[in-house]
Amino acid sequence: MANQYLRIFQQPKSAILLILGFASGLPLALTSGTLQAWMTVENIDLKTIGFFSLVGQAYVFKFLWSPVMDRYTPPLLGRRRGWLLITQVLLLIAIAAMGFLEPGTQLRWMAALAVIIAFCSASQDIVFDAWKTDVLSAEERGTGAAISVLGYRLAMLVSGGLALWLADRYLGWQATYWLMAALLVPCIIATLLAPEPTDAIPVPRSLEQAVVAPLRDFFGRNNAWLILLLIVMYKLGDAFAMSLTTTFLIRGVGFDAGEVGVVNKTLGLFATILGALYGGVLMQRLTLFRALLIFGILQGVSNAGYWLLSITDKQMFSMAAAVFFENLCGGMGTAAFVALLMTLCNKSFSATQFALLSALSAVGRVYVGPIAGWFVEAHGWPTFYLFSVFAAVPGILLLLVCKSTLEYTQQTESFMPRSEFTSAYRFALRALTLGCALLAIWLVILITNSTGLTNWAFNLQILEWGAVFAIGGVVFGGLLDYLALRKTALL
Repeated sequence: MANQYLRIFQQPKSAILLILGFASGLPLALTSGTLQAWMTVENIDLKTIGFFSLVGQAYVFKFLWSPVMDRYTPPLLGRRRGWLLITQVLLLIAIAAMGFLEPGTQLRWMAALAVIIAFCSASQDIVFDAWKTDVLSAEERGTGAAISVLGYRLAMLVSGGLALWLADRYLGWQATYWLMAALLVPCIIATLLAPEPTDAIPVPRSLEQAVVAPLRDFFGRNNAWLILLLIVMYKLGDAFAMSLTTTFLIRGVGFDAGEVGVVNKTLGLFATILGALYGGVLMQRLTLFRALLIFGILQGVSNAGYWLLSITDKQMFSMAAAVFFENLCGGMGTAAFVALLMTLCNKSFSATQFALLSALSAVGRVYVGPIAGWFVEAHGWPTFYLFSVFAAVPGILLLLVCKSTLEYTQQTESFMPRSEFTSAYRFALRALTLGCALLAIWLVILITNSTGLTNWAFNLQILEWGAVFAIGGVVFGGLLDYLALRKTALL
């Protein structure tokens, strides 16, 4: 096993994956946690700091401009590496420019640069995910996902914890941002050295085709709606457990913030990286379905460690064991999940489809927080973490239902077509489209209300109706998939 583990890092492609994964994770904290810390130190009011968190919406809505990156090819380096180079150069310039500003006197310019950084970072993620999908074979996807997760997590550690430490002790905030910008130089070199995906992959002939064809391709597949539900539900139990971990360890168990910081952030990060790498190694031996099944079960079981913490006496060893095991299993599940997303992408539209699927996978992580807080208030910590174990079950059941589809796709590198319930499927897709449009309108209203440009009071109704149509469309499509599977089985 040790030799097999080391062989992962002996391929030039793996080193490039690691560095590009680092480039993908580096800007995230610089527009979120690290920037919030800088503004807090400079005594910026909480309302303004909270407003800055809206720049993170670029990562959720990146699928809106991903078709442009599928359709058009820059004049240098090809369709994937060309866009990577453009986004990385823009990130370097914008992050360095942030270092010339002061929050106390130039807040509007900082807000503009934060938006630019988030937009370029989300765009870089689009192209990096597409590049991974295009250059990695089916056998390499588990390992490739693990290595890119390693680079991503290391970058979050550097631009998060290390950046805060350097800014506080040695360099100051401005010089720290200049250092973070300089770290993109090796990433640009890796982009120049990276292989460009083969020209045999067809490029969309028009922007309209780049927008419509990826959706038509995906929703024309067998079990497409059940796959969408699987993507949302697979890591739902993990999302529940992680949503309030820090609050639980401090307020629920009674550890102080320093103890939680050392164990949850340091040991947890190490366990996540170890889990992703070990999961990538195991996926060289397992099929994608078996890896998703085993790692998904482990993700659910690992949440029981927090349940045990909630019903036993406070002990540092117990906290360390629970945090380590949960993050280890979560890292293994992440490696398999990223490999699943790559497998589900048609290489002709990999940028658009991966952006759509990854945005969908963020739904549970983003919106589970308010539900989790309400659940704890109503039922307490032990019941909450026991529920998080069972929240993993629907994802496992959906995975079992989708077994034949996933195995067919992994073995043939193609997708099973669908022929049943054509009109009904069209209705489900229209409901989902309407729901997404209403949610986009709600976001625009939220931003304009926050800036004081408008004061519309009906935004909550738009949010509710958007959620109803979107969830209803997906559930109805999933029901049609299930009925089509039963009909096929009876023939």
